Amino acid sequence: MNGTLSQALKDRIAGLAAGYPEPAAGLLPVLHLVQAEMGWIPPEAEREVAEILGLRSIQVREAVTFYSLFRHRPGGRHHVRVCRALSCTLRGSEPVWRRLRERLGIRSGETTPDGRISLEEVECLGNCDNAPCVLIDFEEHARVTPDEIDRILEGLD
Repeated sequence: MNGTLSQALKDRIAGLAAGYPEPAAGLLPVLHLVQAEMGWIPPEAEREVAEILGLRSIQVREAVTFYSLFRHRPGGRHHVRVCRALSCTLRGSEPVWRRLRERLGIRSGETTPDGRISLEEVECLGNCDNAPCVLIDFEEHARVTPDEIDRILEGLD
């Protein structure tokens, strides 16, 4: 195996997995660790995670592609997700979405030319009480307005 994962990350994964009754139960936290180090979860890393946790590669792939918080392709330094579910749509996600596309000059699934920001529509962020919601990296922004989007984007590095 080429060794996509650093030895330090492999050690962290093994330590985390040891804290579960079954190592496979730590899959989601492990995937978060991989993504935090690599910025995304490449297929080679999926195979290494499967080997460490005693899973089949397809089981790891299924988790990576099922959960929208995991990137299965490289993206920008910041990942902006906009909820487009019914609650958010009814409470104003369309103008927020429009402002983001205009400001960034990209569509869902794309990354700005400078590699700074990736943009993605998601079906639900699980915060319907505070719609419309935007998730930037792992920070949730609730009851977002188009003007707030400008301020939020300016605050990113």
